[in-house]
Amino acid sequence: MGKINYRYNSETCKYEPWYAKGKVLRNRIFIFFSLAFTIALCCFGFYRSYFQSFDEFVLTEKNQKLKLEWQLMTDRLGQANTELSQLIDKDDNNYRIILDTSPLSPDMRQAGVGGSLKFNKEEIKNYPLVLDGYTRLENLKHQLAVEVQSYEELNTMLDEKIQMWASRPAIQPISNKQLQQLRMTYGLRFHPIFHIYRPHKGLDFTADRGTPVYATGDGEVIMSYFSDSYGNVIYINHGHSFETRYAHLYKFAVKAGEHVKRGQVIGYVGNTGTSVSPHLHYEVLFNGQHVHPINFFQRDLSNKEYEKLIESGSQNTEALD
Repeated sequence: MGKINYRYNSETCKYEPWYAKGKVLRNRIFIFFSLAFTIALCCFGFYRSYFQSFDEFVLTEKNQKLKLEWQLMTDRLGQANTELSQLIDKDDNNYRIILDTSPLSPDMRQAGVGGSLKFNKEEIKNYPLVLDGYTRLENLKHQLAVEVQSYEELNTMLDEKIQMWASRPAIQPISNKQLQQLRMTYGLRFHPIFHIYRPHKGLDFTADRGTPVYATGDGEVIMSYFSDSYGNVIYINHGHSFETRYAHLYKFAVKAGEHVKRGQVIGYVGNTGTSVSPHLHYEVLFNGQHVHPINFFQRDLSNKEYEKLIESGSQNTEALD
């Protein structure tokens, strides 16, 4: 029960209950609400100064999460740049050297970098981290596109090189196990039948009649026929400006138009045409010009075997055709 105020009534000479009313009541109510509002305002200010609202709390949590994600993205961006640099180094200093081609110039790698930003820099000038991160990402994207194109080019070049390496004459046409003697007869030699000096454009491999003769590189048989001088002869076009010829064969194992692989048997040693004994006359041409076949044997021989072959062949310079 609320407290009751009493006042002395001089007319009745008694203390009687007194209740505020009228202007006094209004003043008291005004003072009460003023004090209450002032206290509430002070409490609100204190709460705002020392405590976050729920929305602010949620925004703070989101901000911390975004900062963490941004740091992770920055770290991954740096790692991607490092890995891309390693790929570029292998591209320029390994793969292109192996494939005998020039590295990409810095201008080619940097062309267009920084020109593909899709927003107005003025709009985010107050956010340097965002601008820097987006710029780095766009540059990485461009450099990666250049490197992907470079690796596609390298892959195409490698396919061509593999085909060229497989086609290039690179082995002996007769196995060392069946070879009796190699005669270093390339150049001007005395003909054993015509008894005159004339150019000898190949090497002579002496072996028993019927010894297998192997294609020295991948290619297409363009001729397989009998010639008065070469006897049974095979011409192989290896592409990439290389051609080989195999003369004085006993018989053929392939025919014109047939594709052959390196190491495939294409015929057998004979003594046909202008020849004095069973042997294989072997020629190599590059760009239509005869070249010394001895320069194409080292692929299937060790350095010591190669040197021994040259030494042995040099002791026999008499042509057999």
